[in-house]
Formats: sequence, C-alpha cells, structure tokens
Amino acid sequence: MSTLVIVESPTKARTISKFLPSTYRVEASMGHVRDLPQSGKEIPEAYKGEKWAQLGVNVDADFEPLYVVPSDKKKIVTTLKNALKEADELVLATDEDREGESISWHLLQLLKPKVPIKRMVFHEITKEAIRDALKNCRSIDEQVVRAQETRRILDRLVGYTLSPLLWKKISYGLSAGRVQSVAVRLLVSRERQRRAFRQGTYWDLKATLSKDKTPFEARLVNFRGIRVATGSDFDEATGQIVAGRNVVLLSEAEARSLEAGLADKTWTVADLEEKPVTRKPSPPFTTSTLQQEANRKLHLSARDTMRTAQSLYEQGYITYMRTDSVHLSGQAIAAARSCVEKMYGKEYLSPEPRQYTTKSKGAQEAHEAIRPAGATFRTPDETGLSGREKALYDLIWKRTVATQMADSRQTQITVQLQVEDAGFRASGKRIDFYGFLRAYVEGSDDPEAALENMEVILPSLKKGDRPNCTKLESIGHETQPPARYTEASLVKTLESEGIGRPSTYASIIGTIIDRGYAQMNGNALVPTFTAFAVTALLEKYFPDLVNTSFTSKMEQTLDEISTGEAKWLPYLKKFYLGDQGLATQVKERENEIDATDARTIELDDLGGAKVRIGQYGPYIEAENGSEAVKASIPKDLTPSDINADLVETLLQQKTEGPDKVGLHPETGEPIYVLIGTYGPYVQLGDATEENKKPKRASLPKGVNIEDVTLDMAVGLLSLPRNLGINPATGGKVQAGLGRFGPYVVHDQGKEGKEYRSLKAGDDVLTIGLERAVELLSEPKKGRGGTRSKSKAPLRELGTHPADNEPVNIYDGPYGAYVKHGKVNASLPEGETVENITLETALKALAEKAGSTKTTRKSTAKSGTTKKTTTTKKTTSTTKKKSS
Repeated sequence: MSTLVIVESPTKARTISKFLPSTYRVEASMGHVRDLPQSGKEIPEAYKGEKWAQLGVNVDADFEPLYVVPSDKKKIVTTLKNALKEADELVLATDEDREGESISWHLLQLLKPKVPIKRMVFHEITKEAIRDALKNCRSIDEQVVRAQETRRILDRLVGYTLSPLLWKKISYGLSAGRVQSVAVRLLVSRERQRRAFRQGTYWDLKATLSKDKTPFEARLVNFRGIRVATGSDFDEATGQIVAGRNVVLLSEAEARSLEAGLADKTWTVADLEEKPVTRKPSPPFTTSTLQQEANRKLHLSARDTMRTAQSLYEQGYITYMRTDSVHLSGQAIAAARSCVEKMYGKEYLSPEPRQYTTKSKGAQEAHEAIRPAGATFRTPDETGLSGREKALYDLIWKRTVATQMADSRQTQITVQLQVEDAGFRASGKRIDFYGFLRAYVEGSDDPEAALENMEVILPSLKKGDRPNCTKLESIGHETQPPARYTEASLVKTLESEGIGRPSTYASIIGTIIDRGYAQMNGNALVPTFTAFAVTALLEKYFPDLVNTSFTSKMEQTLDEISTGEAKWLPYLKKFYLGDQGLATQVKERENEIDATDARTIELDDLGGAKVRIGQYGPYIEAENGSEAVKASIPKDLTPSDINADLVETLLQQKTEGPDKVGLHPETGEPIYVLIGTYGPYVQLGDATEENKKPKRASLPKGVNIEDVTLDMAVGLLSLPRNLGINPATGGKVQAGLGRFGPYVVHDQGKEGKEYRSLKAGDDVLTIGLERAVELLSEPKKGRGGTRSKSKAPLRELGTHPADNEPVNIYDGPYGAYVKHGKVNASLPEGETVENITLETALKALAEKAGSTKTTRKSTAKSGTTKKTTTTKKTTSTTKKKSS
C-alpha cells in the first residue's frame, strides 16, 4: 500500500521523509495552491464580465469566493495529481493552524481524491512526533477553515474596496489593509506626539559619597520637604510642569547655588530600607515574544526572524513557530529540567516543574510554546547550526531552559540621606541567588556579562551614619519626546491591543516598509508623508477601520467563528453591505472627499506652507504673491525632519535659484549649494545641454547649508582624495564621501576593497594617510555590535547605480549577506553566493532600506511576466460549506 503525504515546503518534506516508511511518498505544495485572483489577468473568462470579479468575492451571492490557481503553481498541482494517481491513501500534513488547515482544504477541493484521506498534525518534526501523528490522524476542521476563509475575504474586501479610493484621492499604487492601516496609524500617532512635543529643562544634584572606602552615588529627591521635579512631571505638549504638581523646579542658577551651599556640610543617613525581591523567569517564546526578543538581541526584523524560525522548524530543530501558547508539554519540561541539572546543578532547578498559562484569549494557533524539538534538547553547539540559525536556536534554547530554573532572589536597598534642607536617595541592589539569570537575561546576549553589571553595591550603612561627600555636581536634564516604535515595540503593542494575529506581524511590518508608509532609521520605524496623508483620510472618513478597539473586536469575532460561537455570513453581510457597512460608506463618502484636501498634510510650524502628495512624491507649496510656488521634498525626508527653516530654503532655491558659494579657483565655474532628492549637496557649474550632469557632492552629515564655505565646497567636489599607498600592502588608499557618510577605502587588488567609516573628529577633507591606515587596521564592526575580522568580500557584484559605490557579498555571523554602504541585506530565499545577480541584490537592499521605488519596479516587473491559469471553483462544495 502506497501513501502520498503532502506538506508545504521541500525542506519539511525532506525532514519528514526520514521518519516515514519507504512506502510513503512526501511532496510539497509550496504553500497555497489556490487563492483569490491577484489581478484581472487571473480572472477566468467566464467571470470577467461580472462587476464583482475584480474583487474576487461575489458579495451578492453569500460572499462566494472565486478561487484560481496561479501559473507558478500549475506544475506543482500537476505533480500532486500524478502522485495521487499512484497512491492508495492521501495524508494531508500541513501545519496545524488556520493557514495550514486552509491549505489542506484547498488541496482536497483541487485534487478531488478517490482514495481514503487523513489529516495529520504535529508541532515538531521528530521521529516520535511523526509516528505519533500517524497514529492519531483526524479529519479537516471545517470551522477553522471557515474562520480562515472569512479572514481572507474580509481582508480582500477592505483592501480592494479602500485601495482604489486612495488611488483616486491621494496617489496611485497605495494600499489599505485591515491590520496594516491600524499599524500605520500607530506609527503616525506617535510621530504626531513627537512633533507636538515641547522640551522641558530641569536640574538636580548628584553626590558621590564614601564610607569605609566604598564609594556610592546619591541623587537629590527633595528640597525643604518638597519633591524635586523629574521628567515625568512635565507636560509633553507645553514643556511646562503639569498643573497641580507640587514640586520644586530647579533652574541652573538655583542648582548651582544649592551645590555651593551644601559644600562641606554634614551628610547623615536618615533612613534605610532593605526589601527582598523575587524574580521569576519569563514564559517560553510565543510568535510575538520571539519576534520582539530577536529584534532586541539579534537585531533581526520580524520577517527575518520568522524566515529563520521556519527553517529551524522544518529541519526539526524547534517546535512550530506560529503559536500564541506559552504551554510546555511534559516532555519539554522534563528535557529542560535535565538540561538545568546537567549544566547548572540541582540547586538551580525550580522546586517544582514550572508551567505557564496563556493569557491571550485568542491563543489557539498551536498547543505548545516555541521550544527546542525532541525529548532531549540539543545544546546550540551540538546542533551543527551556524550564523543566524544558531543564534536564534540559542535564544530559544536559553529561554526554554530558564523556565525550569529557580527564581532569582534579590535585595533592593534604598538609603535616604539628609544634608541641611536637601534630601538625597541612594539605591542599591544585591543578588542573593542568581537562579535563572545564570542562563537567560532578557534583552542581553551574554547572561554572565549582564550579571556583572546587575548588582549595585552600597557600603554597609545604618541610620545615623555620616558618610563623606567627595563630590557634588549640578546636572541638567532635558525631557525627551516619546520614543518611536521599533519592530519589537510595534509587535508588542499590536498583540496587547488584540490587533491581527502574531503570525502575520512580520508580513504586515514588511508591507508597511515596502509600500513606503515607513522608513527604517536605525532600529526605529519612521512614518512617511504618505502615511500621514492616508491615516488622516481614514481617520476622518472611516474612523472605525483605524480604531484599535474596533479592529480588536473584529479579531475576536473571527476567533469566535473558528470555535462556532459566531456565524460568518451574517457578520460579513453586516460589515460590508449593512447600513453602516464598508461598501455603503465608500459609496456615500467618495464624493465628499476632496482630492486636494486628501493630498494635503496638516503640519504646524511651516510658516504658512503646505505639504502635499504629488505624482512624483511629496512637495511643498506656498503662496508667493499671486502665484503658488512648489518645491519637491528630498526623497528620504520624513515629517519628523521638516521645519520652517528647511521649507524656506527649499522654496528660496526654487524662486531665487541656488545659493552660490563662490567660484572654483581652478576652473572659474560657480559652485552652488542645493537640496536634492537625497539631501543637501554642492554642485560645480550650471546644468546645461552640453553639461547635463555637472559634478556634485553631498554634504557630510551634520553640516548645515549655511556652514558651507568655498574651501569646503572645493574639497568636497575633489573627493575621492588620494591619500597615498598603504606601506604594508602597497595598495592605494583614498578618502571619500558616499550616501551613507565619509569613509576611507583601501584597494587590495584581487582581494577587493576594504572600507571603514570615519569616526567622530575625523574630517574627510583633511584626514591623512597615517590616520586612514589606522582606521583600516581596526576590525570591522559586524552585526549586533560584535567585532568581526576585516576580510575581503566573498564576491563583488558591481556598483550601485545611485552612487557608484560597491555592492558586495560578505560572510557574516548570521550567514552570507549583501552589502552596500551601511545597508546589509540577507540573501533572498533560494539565492546563493554563486548565483545571485546584481539586480536581485539591489532589490534586496532596497527592501531592507525601505525604498519604495525599487520595490514598486520589481513588483511591476514580476506582474508583467507572470501569467496565471485558473481552475473551476468547487461551487457545490463551497455552497455546501456556506450552508
């Protein structure tokens, strides 16, 4: 008897095959084999005349979906059908979540098997798990399938109904999404808070004291019995103390006067409190907490984290990585406790096996947390993994093992000190027993190193003691605006608000960046002008769709559909066709929305100028007498950067022409300072028919237009500068300025070029050979703050068309990656060092850098080359399900 087993991916197929009898044939579906049509080309001829066909859902026929088979799945479907002809049994072994259940259902509808069917589910790919799963097969869960289908239809209705409206009113190619739009609004709301923020200033005193030759620090906390103001006492919108706060706000003069008045005064310990504190280990990883911690510790994007976790799961190293559950099986607990006892000793074991309870109401994607697979946990070194995969496995291993370790016992010490009318406080912390912290410290790569900085030692003090003050200084502080969202904090907020599913966060954040709604600035997500415009329109005309409570309730209803507590069809009808349904709202409000207003972004403090979204990006518009003056906004500029001074410069450049610094001493040509697509730059000569591309050079970061002198401009235009020959190698050394800042480069001939960024204090116009060689001799800073040995690239792909800087492939701690300037991008899935092309590398770099231009080009290109084929809908089956 032969059995056909279908899974999603080739890697998963290869791993599972090792644990199945020889009569089993395992094939991969490569994900979904059917979906709603993505474009008009995919719509079958029979339906092209229908008004609902573009939507892909017949809203007038109980929201019946139109499923098609994309052309890139045609060969796969043929292979599966042929394999099924030779099989006596079909086992559907896709993942046990909504998506996996849906894939199995679609395979069933498409293949129409005439042999017995089984649904096999498992949460890890080990011999024991696969054998157990074979013995406990079930049928497809129709309710879960219906919930996933409802979610898919709902997302299509929102996206395909609102997106065309955004094209008409703001800019073509924009997209709206059920969860995406809420996430973008979170970014925009935070940026609005930052723009509205007004800085406050306050002063306090820091004392360095000593007792028994042990120094410790104390801070001023009250003066004459009244608390001294801190940053939390300020109103972010005014920069002033919040009304009603009874605090002392010290100015610089008052702080320095107090400092002088306390000199040589007697310090006394007024009170001392020791408070025991117990810290418990964090729960094992769920999808969202893994994304957050991998972003913090390994600097991985949510997308990279999920891609790496998927690979680890399919190779059999970890359990299923899409889960809301923090539950650990008995097998996992036993394996973790064995690791603790073996590696740390019995005293580090928790007294009883520790189990966690999932707090999220919708937790149902899988039955166990993310952990190392198997009945015994391989240590990271025993896996044979390397790079990014080993780093992520190490994170999962440590977190899981730590759950079965003893609590950390600590003592917090608070000392109140009095000197004249001023009260100071010193805080200390003593770790009495490290417990789980020996294995895992959240947010730290190295637990041992983190423990060294965890204790704050105070000398032995008691009430009435008189320590010596060895130093007293006034300290000024400025309040800081709310921090921007990082991928980690955005994922945390989405989950806490109940928005979307953790398994979709990676793709949502990726879409936000790819579609130009946000740029990555370091680790922060910075919303663009487009994000501001789209959010403002949705807030005004479709407030529910960007309301976190409304979206969370929608998510809850979808969960209830999966359990049978709610009916899918009445919900869809109300949401889309009801009196306040989406289709009704769009129809009623489309004429109300003025396109000019929709393209205008309301920002304060721009001197009367307005920011609008145009066909070629955002621009500034201002009145100049009876005419309107327009000036493009530099490509990478976001609402966080724009201010009245910059607006004035851009408009002046447009009306009066660029500022002339002077004449080049050798050529006599004028040198101008301008602001362009990538920011401010200097230009030699005028752009004419004969000289269409005059020489240009960007200003170094931190240099303002008004600070540019003729000598500086001449120097910048002369870059790159030849500094000489490296005496150790004979290679040429140059200093230059690229899009990502000033650098020195060493030409090593066949071994390629070695680059180093200049450091603070280095000037690209004056740096000499000796200093350049010194910089080049230093190890190159690698990912995650580690230092890696300087080395030649694995392969040179060519130069970037934007700045002619090299695009190379390097071997990093997490595997091979593409590098251009300061932007590093992982090799796209399926690409190798040997076969990747420059074009593919540029797309990967553009995606990583948040570039929308390259992404849109690649999307358009793939859209023109892909042809799709369709398959008939399983109408009878769909209707049967609908009933």
